[in-house]
Amino acid sequence: MKKLAFFCIPAHGHTNPMLPVAAELVRRGNMVRFYSFGEFGDKIRATGADFISCDPFLPELTKREEAGLKKVSTTEMTIQDIRITLGMNDFLDREFAAFGPDVVYTDSVCFWGKLSAWKHHVPMVVSTSTFAFNQLSSQYMKHGPGEMADVIFGLPRISREMKKLEPYGYHVKGVLSLIQSDNHTDSVVYTSRKFQPYAESFSEHYAFVGPSVFSDILPEKQKERPLIYISLGTVINDRPDFYNKCIDALKDMDAGVIISCGNTMDPKLLGALPGNVSIYPYVDQLSVLSRADVFITHCGMNSVSESLYMAAPMVLYPQTGEQCAVARRVSEIGAGILLRDDSAEGIRAAVQEILDNSAYAEAAAGCSSDFRACSGAAGAAEFIENAPHTSNGIDIVGELNKENAKFQMLYWLTVIAVICLMGIFISWKYVWVIGAAAGVLSSLIGGTVQKRLYQKVLGKGE
Repeated sequence: MKKLAFFCIPAHGHTNPMLPVAAELVRRGNMVRFYSFGEFGDKIRATGADFISCDPFLPELTKREEAGLKKVSTTEMTIQDIRITLGMNDFLDREFAAFGPDVVYTDSVCFWGKLSAWKHHVPMVVSTSTFAFNQLSSQYMKHGPGEMADVIFGLPRISREMKKLEPYGYHVKGVLSLIQSDNHTDSVVYTSRKFQPYAESFSEHYAFVGPSVFSDILPEKQKERPLIYISLGTVINDRPDFYNKCIDALKDMDAGVIISCGNTMDPKLLGALPGNVSIYPYVDQLSVLSRADVFITHCGMNSVSESLYMAAPMVLYPQTGEQCAVARRVSEIGAGILLRDDSAEGIRAAVQEILDNSAYAEAAAGCSSDFRACSGAAGAAEFIENAPHTSNGIDIVGELNKENAKFQMLYWLTVIAVICLMGIFISWKYVWVIGAAAGVLSSLIGGTVQKRLYQKVLGKGE
């Protein structure tokens, strides 16, 4: 028997995948303490784990801070994570001393879980609720101008908060070390190797266990008419404008429509509903998806994983950079279509495309088979029980960084040489043009070269 401490942020998309793992570890005879928040208490207790409430340590938010969290501001989420960590410091010091966990299993963005594991020198396994992101797979992320501005202008605030960690024994090089994936940290990723972008670049410290799903339901698509399911998840779901466009798009279609809108929006805002449309605050999503022929989704990793698990193709409507990465991967495997026009006409056309083209359903069914062949919660539990792990394979990212450093040095030495030759033999007046052009081209050329270097490094590992 091992003593295991689970930590997670107060978010459904991050907590839900950890629940079947907790249940499996308890079933195996381990003692699990799950440090979480009141709204998840009943679900956690149902796994057999001990629920430890962290609600008293949630800081009171200003209206600005609350608005930032609702908009999924990276800056605001980072700052609040640091403040919660500081607020929980004394409590968690006592907990670690009394409980003495053998392993910490913490969500990838739960700072207090990670920092406590490092501070108390306890082996740590990271729970990764989306893709594992490194310098390669992060290329799938597409950040809008607003997200980029949030990060850039938020750096001074984050830096000030980070400095407050040091006196409490939390030694952190920078915020990236708290959130980035690396090839030396044990991590459970809730997807398959086949679905993970650049899977070969991740070491044996990664266990790709497939979706963490609490269900034995099988897809059942045979029915009188198609079923279309619509959900924007549990965070950015107060979108009556979008739901109304969906209703307008699908009201005359010979199909059933189910909308799950969450509890932050009053369904009455949508007015009288057509006979083929039903709306609920929440539904049993896995059950609905098992029957759904099309899922209009915000592309949260949990929702997409459950959709593919139940062989339901998707209309992809991502709202954040992370969701864009998930949407891109679904599109690549042919199990969904990106909603580029979110008008009623655009929604209707996207849904009809999936219903008319069986290739989308076939791709989703193939992914369902792949997911169901993964080790699941049992594989995650075994990986956690046996932590810490070692990796005997080549560190592809480390090797790639070495090769890339060589290329960058050669590239900029060449640029400097060209600038000097132009200045000496022609004129120094316009050499800045070469420097500016070289800066612009470096990212374009660097991306192409990185792909070639990746294939070269992969060859070393074979």
